[in-house]
Amino acid sequence: MKPYQLATVSCPSLIVECGGEIIQTAVIKTFKKNPNFPGSVLLLKVVLTLSLEEMYTPPIVLKVIDHRPFGRKPVVGQCTIDCLEQFRCDPYRINSEMVMSAKGINTLVFTHVSSLKIQSAVDWWSKFYASLGEQEKCGPYLKKGYDTLQVYNSELEEVPQFQGLTDFCGTFKLQRGKSEDEEDDPTVVGEFKGSFRIYPLSDDPGVPAPPRQFRELPESGPQECLVRIYVVRCIDLQPKDNNGMCDPYIKITLGRKTVDDRDNYKPNTLNPDFGRVFELSCFLPQDKDLKIAVYDYDLLSRDEKVGETVIDLENRLLSRFGAYCGLPQTYCTSGVNQWRHQLKPSQILQNQAKLKGIPPPRIEGDGSSLTFSGRQYSLQDFEANSVNHQHLGPARERLALHVLRNQGLVPEHVETRTLCSSYQPNLSQGRIQMWVDIFPKSLGLPGPPCDITPRKAKKYYLRAIVWNTTDVILDETSITGENMSDIYVKGWMPGMEDDKQKTDVHYRSLDGDGNFNWRFIFGFDYLPAEQLCVVSRKEHFWNLDKTEFRVPPKLIIQIWDNDKFSLDDYLGAIELDLLNLIPPAKSPEKCSLKMIPGMPGSSLTKRPNPNSLFSQKSVRGWWPCMMEQDGKHVLGGKVELTLEIVEEKEMEERPAGKGRDEPNMNPKLDPPNRPDTSFFWFTNPCKTMKFIVWRRFRCIFIVAIILLLVILFFGILFYSLPVC
Repeated sequence: MKPYQLATVSCPSLIVECGGEIIQTAVIKTFKKNPNFPGSVLLLKVVLTLSLEEMYTPPIVLKVIDHRPFGRKPVVGQCTIDCLEQFRCDPYRINSEMVMSAKGINTLVFTHVSSLKIQSAVDWWSKFYASLGEQEKCGPYLKKGYDTLQVYNSELEEVPQFQGLTDFCGTFKLQRGKSEDEEDDPTVVGEFKGSFRIYPLSDDPGVPAPPRQFRELPESGPQECLVRIYVVRCIDLQPKDNNGMCDPYIKITLGRKTVDDRDNYKPNTLNPDFGRVFELSCFLPQDKDLKIAVYDYDLLSRDEKVGETVIDLENRLLSRFGAYCGLPQTYCTSGVNQWRHQLKPSQILQNQAKLKGIPPPRIEGDGSSLTFSGRQYSLQDFEANSVNHQHLGPARERLALHVLRNQGLVPEHVETRTLCSSYQPNLSQGRIQMWVDIFPKSLGLPGPPCDITPRKAKKYYLRAIVWNTTDVILDETSITGENMSDIYVKGWMPGMEDDKQKTDVHYRSLDGDGNFNWRFIFGFDYLPAEQLCVVSRKEHFWNLDKTEFRVPPKLIIQIWDNDKFSLDDYLGAIELDLLNLIPPAKSPEKCSLKMIPGMPGSSLTKRPNPNSLFSQKSVRGWWPCMMEQDGKHVLGGKVELTLEIVEEKEMEERPAGKGRDEPNMNPKLDPPNRPDTSFFWFTNPCKTMKFIVWRRFRCIFIVAIILLLVILFFGILFYSLPVC
């Protein structure tokens, strides 16, 4: 409640008017400590005929008055409820029928399992991606038979089957009209929380009164609760920086407590993966509003709010749908799906029976069968086709949980909430995926929190040894008229172009063969569960932080012709997908463009079982390099490679140097056995005369020398003859 006439509201009471009848609650004397009314249920008999036409039904008028000194009782807030249809009920209906079995509430279990053989431990993100249907990111999670969860594309309050989480009590905005001294329009000055049930009474005094409503009510005193806020990620945030990006971080406000997570901002992204868990204590209903805001980090200026969302924790705690902690698919005592509720499933089921006013559940013997609400359930009915694993708990609790999931309660979930700005309240500033668990401390300690820390990339190294090339296009013509190429090989991983590496040059290849024995080493950060490389780099030199990208692991190999006095000539290339590797040929004769998927005559267009280098670890063979000429793909050459994936620890145990540098081992690379004609003519004039000029023009040289000697002989002879 906002202040009235510069004085705070300290002792309020509520007046309810309907059809000329008035009823008033007791006064809340300790408003700051406990804003709940001491008497929760009031009965108002309206002596008139409630018309079936809604427009003729009298409204319910709520007035909050504040009891002030000297008998002053000003009206500090008012609300008029025109539509009463939503409150009509059958008093003989069981209260708990409002918690019906909701269709479609169970999580869809995907049966498709990724065929890639990736050895990686499952985590919470595997569960999240499996629930989204992104099997390529969840690894072997589904194959192990683990649970999935429900990912809602809206706020939990907007899910139709949960009735806005106002099934127990609704929230009514209290307004204050204009006074003589005020020119402002009526504004919201507070909230009233409560609910109404409207039903007819018999005119016959001999007919017993129908059962009273609101029989099972929680305690009216404040409850101290432990609140866990799980912030998974944000989607499509509004840019706040000049580069069209944002540096988001989370700020949480609950009551008088504020958690500022500024130190863990995510640079240069509109779709950050936060994976943050915040744990706060609060008293409900005083601290009912949980505010989750996303801010943009700025170094030199004030941080700007991107948007925020507000969650009413009291509604979630009091809702009969159990929104305070979602129910998982199975009861697990360990692992990524470990039970985190304060009560066991059997205890929650007993509470449900109490709310419905029915006998408590009866569990038979070993817990394989259970009777609840007049129906018998068997564990075999729920787990007939499921995969058993070592994390499952006792059969008794598993069966109770399966029965609970049939009662329409909120399942384990992630909700997607819209972030709004106070300046543009109707325009989305992005979305945040998260969920909240609320644990009353009176029920004991909760289970351990979920670890939703974002996945961290592992360091891997790709060792690529270039052994030889053959059938390389002879792109140049020597000074003596021979077709030749000065061959070298270049390689890099996409996204890491700054780490391009190339071999030395095999000069004057006259038959397209090249010998190198040269090692490339590429270090990269890799997420095995998502099968993507994580690349971080600054987009501009003035950027303070690096931007993170995720790219598939690939290797590009190119063959070039070296030119000293002009640009090098491109002769061919091949792109090797390390997760879907083209099987190499064992000999150069079997190596052709048909090995490349999509090429005419290729037999590898469809491969049901891809070859992953991360599974094979090492492979050696010949791959074709192609180039485009006159709109057609032609063979530019063939390259013999050894590809090997090693982890960081193995790299330390089995070191190797780039090229033929030390430590030259694993394996040791000897200098290539190149022909004598392989040299650069400009820097070796003697070899040029011996291996180029002499070998090609030796006959001409010999004839010229003989001819010169003959001419010299006859010249001396004629010179020696006596003059007549």
